[in-house]
Amino acid sequence: MHAPANIQLIGQEVAIVWSDGAESYFSFEVLRAASPSAETQGERDIFGQQYGGQGAKKFPGVQVLGWEQVGNYALRFDFSDGHRTGLYSYDYLRKLANLKP
Repeated sequence: MHAPANIQLIGQEVAIVWSDGAESYFSFEVLRAASPSAETQGERDIFGQQYGGQGAKKFPGVQVLGWEQVGNYALRFDFSDGHRTGLYSYDYLRKLANLKP
């Protein structure tokens, strides 16, 4: 697993340089919409019932105010709309970067 070597806020994007030299750029809105939190994605109980995840899917004007490293595997971003519960694993961020056109 590659860890972030450098993280910067550049304009309206989060830029990450990874330990293998790869670079990823995420707009604030895309990063917020892709939050892996139960609030955004929903979660299933043991019977398969879906809870949550039906909220907003677009977040125009949202800002990333900061971030923190969680253990040696994830980042948590602080968004201007108060959201901060999604843990973005390094693997998830790398996959998310590869989905962008």
